[in-house]
Amino acid sequence: MGSAHPTIPLTNTPRQLDSPWPHRLAVLLVCATFPLIWVGSLVTSYDAGMAVPDWPNTYGYNLFLYPIETWIFGPWDIFIEHGHRLMGALVGLLAIAMCWAIWRLDGRSWMRVMGLVTLAAVIAQGVLGGARVIQNEVLLAKIHGCFGPLFFGLCVALAVVTSRRWRECQQPAVHAKAPTLHRLCVLTVLVAYIQLVLGSELRHLVAGTTWRAFQISVVFHLLVAGFLSLQILALAVHTLLRHRDRPALWTPAMLLAAAIVLQIALGCGAWVTNYGWPAALGDYHFAAAYVVEARGLTQAMITTAHVATGSLILGIAVMLLLRAMRFLRSGSRQTGLASSRSMTKSMTGISMTGMMMGLAG
Repeated sequence: MGSAHPTIPLTNTPRQLDSPWPHRLAVLLVCATFPLIWVGSLVTSYDAGMAVPDWPNTYGYNLFLYPIETWIFGPWDIFIEHGHRLMGALVGLLAIAMCWAIWRLDGRSWMRVMGLVTLAAVIAQGVLGGARVIQNEVLLAKIHGCFGPLFFGLCVALAVVTSRRWRECQQPAVHAKAPTLHRLCVLTVLVAYIQLVLGSELRHLVAGTTWRAFQISVVFHLLVAGFLSLQILALAVHTLLRHRDRPALWTPAMLLAAAIVLQIALGCGAWVTNYGWPAALGDYHFAAAYVVEARGLTQAMITTAHVATGSLILGIAVMLLLRAMRFLRSGSRQTGLASSRSMTKSMTGISMTGMMMGLAG
């Protein structure tokens, strides 16, 4: 006699695999993480990291029960620091929801690993932020600042691999220049992250840093910025010339080119608002009359935008890298399949390299 209860399938059905919810939650996670990076940078710009001296509470209150009138109408540094914590909690909740959606609605085992890695990363980032407050340690602030863009890149990767475009690509197209594009993309991701680490070094100067050490850090930051600019230019030109028929590739490449131009302008603005015009321009009235306003609105906004745009460049580069590896291959069919299956391992390797660089910083 048959059972009156329906059987529950042990494997994911096609409907589950086609569910849009993992992608929707991944996109939401990206959209929530980028403002979190912006506000976190604003906290550093105003030196508000220790405005709330306890963690995970806020002046003894539960994070979610801190009086809203005290938060909104209180001191500015407490407003942005507590707001940063609330946004971090929102990102954590979205990461939990996305991890659950992947395990429930996505049958790919490597995607489940990515979901767990993302969840572990957001927990680690929260603990790093809390430890930075409890110990009042600049080194932890550096690591926290380096880990944020890495997590953002991971969120972008999740949004890419859960998209319909990704799922509908059953077999990468053969292209003779695919290896060149792959190499350019990998190098761009790595150099973009190295530049973020160097920038974090300049943002979190420890007491007693000598002028000579500061000069060396600035020179390295400028050299890597120049290399990254040329790298992105080469990537954009290559994509336009060799892959003009693929908007999924040349569109992010053009966005990268636009972002690096904006980043250079913001970098120049950040220098001027923090240190004044170069001495070589001292004979000009506009340079001689300029006065640096420490922690002024212009200084904070430009510097914060510079930091956030660096993370945006990393995210776009990750998106282009994954799309290039998914849509294009060279060689035999077996080579293409092997490349597709190794993408998660490649991204995990890049993520681990970034984590180690952050810890080394």
